[in-house]
Amino acid sequence: MLRNQKDAVIADVAQLLTDTENLFVSDYRGLTVAELAQLRGKLRESGATLKVVKNTLGGIAADKSGREPVKELLSGPTAVTFCGEDLVGAAKALSDFAKTHPQLEVRGGLLASSLIDPAAVKALAGLPSRDVLIAQLVGTMAAPMTGLVTVLQGTVSGFVRALNQVAEQRAAAGEA
Repeated sequence: MLRNQKDAVIADVAQLLTDTENLFVSDYRGLTVAELAQLRGKLRESGATLKVVKNTLGGIAADKSGREPVKELLSGPTAVTFCGEDLVGAAKALSDFAKTHPQLEVRGGLLASSLIDPAAVKALAGLPSRDVLIAQLVGTMAAPMTGLVTVLQGTVSGFVRALNQVAEQRAAAGEA
């Protein structure tokens, strides 16, 4: 690889490291090009991208972007998954792919600026998706409001029944 090509790769990876808050690092040894393309497709569904990175160039890019902790994960054949908005979706895609392709070994990742181990990546994959978490949060927030509306509705309907009874009693007293 020529020096200008290396510089372009370093700049590209450094930009991805700067722009992406969360990433996962994997060993892809033993996967075919077709299998890597399949994995890229699954990751793309969650807004993530997979990039095969040379360790030395990745280390230089990590230094340039201020993401030095990533360098600890760079050894052997390295594929870096740069996560988009759906961190859990990317972790699930990697985990599901690794179940059917045991050659893919997730080494760990970087959440914000903290290194995580492969077990933490599996734990992330076990979480519900972002949409499900948002729906659960909205449901949790709406439950007390629904209870309040029910209580208020019961109070108002009880008041209306009491007024009806008073009106009926006065009507009955007026007839007598």
